[in-house]
Amino acid sequence: MSEFRPGRFQMLPLVIKNLLIINGLVYLAQITLEKMNGYDLSALLGLHYWGSELFMPHQFVTHLFLHDPSTFFHLLSNMFALWMFGSTLENVWGPKRFLIFYMICGIGAAFCHMLVLTYDNIQLSNYVAAYFANPSFDTFAAFQQKFEIQSLQSFYEAWSVRPAESPEMIKLGQYYLGEYLEVYRNMPTVGASGAVFGVLFAFGYLFPNAMLFIIPIPFPIKAKYFVGFYILMELFLGFRNSAGDNVAHFAHLGGVLFAYILLKIWNKRNRRTFY
Repeated sequence: MSEFRPGRFQMLPLVIKNLLIINGLVYLAQITLEKMNGYDLSALLGLHYWGSELFMPHQFVTHLFLHDPSTFFHLLSNMFALWMFGSTLENVWGPKRFLIFYMICGIGAAFCHMLVLTYDNIQLSNYVAAYFANPSFDTFAAFQQKFEIQSLQSFYEAWSVRPAESPEMIKLGQYYLGEYLEVYRNMPTVGASGAVFGVLFAFGYLFPNAMLFIIPIPFPIKAKYFVGFYILMELFLGFRNSAGDNVAHFAHLGGVLFAYILLKIWNKRNRRTFY
């Protein structure tokens, strides 16, 4: 079955086509609204941390159809991967099952991301609270060395050559940390990447020996190796948690996890006709 090739009329199946259209239209709406009146659609539809005043339950679904308006590559890469790997899955499963799979992977990825956000926000809040309880250069340094916030680095360096107990620097530290905590708590997550990673995993799981031609690799590579490498890379980057890395790596891994669970359930219930 790894030699499956969709016919010409199946190259853009129903659900894939509609997902591409919806994501494209929403992206245009994001750009238009931002240029016309400066309104950021992600404030309403992007996924926010549950502790944020901007959080609403519908965001678990709506964030899947938004992308970063500052770069077209975010949308392009997700939609290309969705078409490239999802078309085969929809042809095999049919539109209903594929849509269910896509949405469950996307929402499941969002729940996993929310767990990580909760952990990060608790850690961040604890360090900020420690500074407010004992405002000093040492407690600010402990925060900065832990989280390596780029926007606070210049202040950290400036304070390092000033008196450690300077009242002016202590007040500025309180302001900057309080401001950063508020910004981080209200930061939205957008993109279909969690769902797309679920689709990518399903393709590699069902078609492990399918040969893929990936630019710039000069030779074909089996799907199982490509998918396996991608998952390991996301795992490494997620735990590395580099400063300035705004990619939701654990959301991607959450999409993979829910894809695996769903594939196992479907295969167990319907061994003869699942695939």
